Amino acid sequence: MDNPETFLRDLFAEAVAVADPMAALPTVLGDRPTGRLIVVGAGKASARMAEALESAWGPCDGLVITRYGYERPCAGIRIAAAAHPVPDAAGEAATLEMLELLRGLGKEDTVVCLISGGASALLTAPVPGVSLDELQQINADLLASGAPISLMNALRKHLCQAKGGQLAAAAYPAKVVSYLISDVPGDDPGMIGSGPTVGEPRDLDSALAAVATYGVALPAHVVAAAKAHGGVVALQDRRLSTTENILFASPLQSLKAAKAVAEAAGCAVEILGDALEGEARDVARAHADLAKARLGQGPVVLLSGGELTVTRRGDGVGGPNAEYALALAAALDGVDGVYAIACDTDGVDGAAEVAGAVIGPNTLQVAATKGEDAAGALAINDAHGFFGRIGAQVVPGPTLTNVNDFRAIFING
Repeated sequence: MDNPETFLRDLFAEAVAVADPMAALPTVLGDRPTGRLIVVGAGKASARMAEALESAWGPCDGLVITRYGYERPCAGIRIAAAAHPVPDAAGEAATLEMLELLRGLGKEDTVVCLISGGASALLTAPVPGVSLDELQQINADLLASGAPISLMNALRKHLCQAKGGQLAAAAYPAKVVSYLISDVPGDDPGMIGSGPTVGEPRDLDSALAAVATYGVALPAHVVAAAKAHGGVVALQDRRLSTTENILFASPLQSLKAAKAVAEAAGCAVEILGDALEGEARDVARAHADLAKARLGQGPVVLLSGGELTVTRRGDGVGGPNAEYALALAAALDGVDGVYAIACDTDGVDGAAEVAGAVIGPNTLQVAATKGEDAAGALAINDAHGFFGRIGAQVVPGPTLTNVNDFRAIFING
């Protein structure tokens, strides 16, 4: 392999391309429904999904919320932009407008809902008694805690008027068809964007107990407000009886696409899993051991997806993919013939406008010549800063999709 870094970047590009809504959404769309049609949605891919929908069906009425910088041109659907991963006032205003748009629909009407990762922050309407400032702080605390996305979303559902089936319930008795891009381990529809069209089985007390193990505790008045005004919808609630949820892009689909490219290049490929969770640095160390064990077995690619987490220990600029790459480089310690890429498929790793990073046998050596210390950067969660200073970042810009982490380790020899 003449250029392992280019090869790894090509694998990432293929994983992203197969999840592009312009390619993937038309494969599951039928004919445009007759009668009144309203399109709503949220997520980092939602504007691209709206663009793909209108390319198939023509102009539609509706509103979707996406991340700043991820807007796409649509003929009829209005695109609102808001903050991610911590919600802002623009997201709150657009969410309240969306809920109002759905009220008063009849059983002859159809709602198409477009949901992708990022909707948990973008689709935001705090329950009465909880301010946006308080919700922002809770989100920030959850993101810094190291808690898995499933637990974060379980709690966030109880603090918002649109999550946990409430968006679909607002449209009842209209028919709701929700198209989903999965960015969560296990592809649970109830966890994608905090499940705005899916019922929620977990009660508030169990969600609070789960995040408490990660050091997150809510103020007493917030808990009281959630108990008094939270409206998550039960799985068997009749208001969900007219809702259908359709998953059309997933992490495994993207890993399989990358696998095909790698095999065509003559590599043996192992998919370690599409739903990996855990501390990024811990998973990296385990993967370093796997890579070392496969040295001498010919060209091999180890692929994995899922959603890793970072427990914040310092004030550096980082994200789970960059932290994984940095910890992997440290654990490999210059082992010859091993290269890797770790990126978020939405183009944003953590809160930075960077997808991730690439590493190789000379990563630590290059860093040393520039006065950079990998162990020191890892200690303060400064993985993005580290890779930016040595020129090893992956910065694709908005990818307009989101099937979460993509990791590939290439053992060349």
